[in-house]
Amino acid sequence: MVISGKELATEMKRQMAERVKELEGKYGRVPHLVVVLVGDDPGSVSYVTGKAKAAGELGMKSSTILKPSTISEEELLGIIEGLNRDREVDGILVQLPLPSHIDADKVIAAISKDKDVDGFHPLNVAALWLKQPCLLPCTPHGIIRILKHMGVEMAGKRAVVIGRSNIVGLPVAKLLLDENATVTIAHSKTKDLGSVTREADILVVAIGRPKFVTADMVKPGAVVIDVGVNRDPETGKLCGDVDFAACEPVSGMITKVPGGVGPMTITCLLENTLECFERNMAGK
Repeated sequence: MVISGKELATEMKRQMAERVKELEGKYGRVPHLVVVLVGDDPGSVSYVTGKAKAAGELGMKSSTILKPSTISEEELLGIIEGLNRDREVDGILVQLPLPSHIDADKVIAAISKDKDVDGFHPLNVAALWLKQPCLLPCTPHGIIRILKHMGVEMAGKRAVVIGRSNIVGLPVAKLLLDENATVTIAHSKTKDLGSVTREADILVVAIGRPKFVTADMVKPGAVVIDVGVNRDPETGKLCGDVDFAACEPVSGMITKVPGGVGPMTITCLLENTLECFERNMAGK
């Protein structure tokens, strides 16, 4: 079975659009997401455009602050400070990657944790690991939502996550642990990786290498979640970290690229924006 993240995202957005209308009637304004884009990287511009379009579809307000790649770290931090103070701004997102002369960790830490819709602020990360309420990182949260929507039982199951980034690998492993899965984190230094992945009832792949996972690495009937977004070196088309054509017949369920995890990432970002808005207005 091919899992459509796009279908689930569409249903979630429909429900959120109704909620936005209710909140506008109650508070007289809609949630406001501000995206800060530094430079003109085509991939980043595309992501930001997609986020703005999705916010508009829900009736949310979306603003983009465009700055040249030559902006100083001090100026960027000043912009964030102003957005933190603005009570009409509910969510702040600084598009990564940033130019090399800017400390991305410092920038992320400067964003108010209550407006951190990416879920990357150190205090939100700490709260995740301490099982405290927090804004969850969007892609990991989207993965868990997909698994629950598909009725995948996580408790007691063996889950393997390939990749250990702060953005996907580590947080999705923690969320799987919270669902009582038995989790292994594998990575580029893991020896005999195939023997590890073949133990997985749930395999999450976020390693950033096109078609890296092949059919012989997948346990028959496993649920395979492909987080990768790459260009196929042979065709130039978008592809994931999983060789979909080879692994689809072996798996029990599998996501495809595009149309799998990607739509859920943006939807969970908007869900976080909505949550920030409700907290902001309740605190006034």
